Parts: sequence; C-alpha cells; structure tokens
Amino acid sequence: MQEAGAHEECSDAPRHVAIIMDGNGRWAAKRGLPRLEGHRRGVEALRRTVRAAIELEIRYLTIYSFSSENWRRPAAEIGDLFGLLRIFVRRDLADLHARAVKVRFIGSRQGLPADIADLLGEAENLTCANEGLTLVVAFNYGARQEILAAARAIAQAARRGDLEPGLLDEQGFAAFLDTAGIPDPDLLIRTSGEQRLSNFLLWQSAYAELVFMPVLWPDFDGAALASAINEFRSRDRRFGGLASRAPSLKERA
Repeated sequence: MQEAGAHEECSDAPRHVAIIMDGNGRWAAKRGLPRLEGHRRGVEALRRTVRAAIELEIRYLTIYSFSSENWRRPAAEIGDLFGLLRIFVRRDLADLHARAVKVRFIGSRQGLPADIADLLGEAENLTCANEGLTLVVAFNYGARQEILAAARAIAQAARRGDLEPGLLDEQGFAAFLDTAGIPDPDLLIRTSGEQRLSNFLLWQSAYAELVFMPVLWPDFDGAALASAINEFRSRDRRFGGLASRAPSLKERA
C-alpha cells in the first residue's frame, strides 16, 4: 500500500476521493420535509456513491459523516443521526463486506454511546482483511483536534525518549494522525455550493484538488461523482512545481 502522503505518478484519475456531504437540511427544507428525511435521503446518496466509487475503481473514499462540531446541534437531531448510523451499519455492512469493502473509522470514540462504539469496531473487524475499496468514515472527527492529538502524542513520545524531535519530518508526523497508512486525498468534493473545508482533513488536503458542487447531497449520484472526477482530470497538478509530477516529501516540506 502506498504510504500516507504519497501520490501516484502522472495518474489521470484520483486514487483517493474525500467528500464533505453537505445539504441534507436544505434539501428537506426546500421540500417542506423534516430534517430527518434529508438525512435519510443522504444515506441513500451514500449507498449510490459507494457503488459508483467501486465501479470507478477508486481505492479510497473518505466521507465526513459527523464532525466534532456537530455536537452543537439539537439533541434530537444528534439522536437521529446516530440512529441512521445504526441502521446503515446493520443493513449495509454485509453488503459492503460482500463487495470486499474495507471500512475504517477516523475520529475520537470518547463520549460516544457504547453501542455506537461497538458498531464501529464490529464494522472494522469484519472487513479488515478486505482488499477492495477502503471506505473511511470520519465520525466524531475534527481536523484541528486530530492535529492537536498528534502533537500531544509526539510530545509524549519525545518525553519518553522514543522520538527525536529534530528528526521528525512530514511522514513521521503523519504517522500520528488518524489517517496513518492512508494516502492523502487527490480530490476533495463538497456538495451544496458551500466553499470551505469545515475542519475536514486539513493536513491531508494540502495538495488535494478541491471541487465545489451546487448539488445538495441527497441528490448526489454516480453521474455527479463522475463529473467531479472529470473536473479533476482537467486540472494541472503541479504540487508547487512547474510541471505535472508527484513531489517528494522533502520538496513539500
């Protein structure tokens, strides 16, 4: 497997696609429906997107499912979101496993309901040996919190004498992130027309191509994913250089 932070040479297709799934609430509001219905339709969009990613031979798909800031939402909505996660794992895990999808969760598991934490572990354990698409679910995740946790772990390792701070490089730092072992995203998509990263994969997206789409997440499908990939293919990825090529870690430092 390609090391975290590395890129394939001269590839015209993204190996790793990350998606900020935005617009469930607005989709529901436009139709006079409760927000929960928007979230339900968002789960259906996720199913379509996973199938499309498999067909397009994407190797990694990372989705922003529940951010660390989402705890600020009303308790009833948080309960609804957790309920949908329970349903998704129970209904879809067998199918994902049959399709050789490896499921991995990133984010903090502290403070999660015990049954939710158990479900995350169950999904990871069942699919850990699969070699198809890796579906990375950012759940209770925030990029600043991730980077801060990595810095704390590095400081503790240095205090124990297990790490020499002066020798730490980008690759060494990335090994302390939640995404250790996962290549950086090549393409980051945000739906709903909003144009910000919202505390998602800030370290990992340093050289990602950003595509902002007006489609609301419940309407997202394989055609929308293919459109974003076509936009990606049209970009000239220079990584700070003058020609399209993959940079070394030293060049990106």
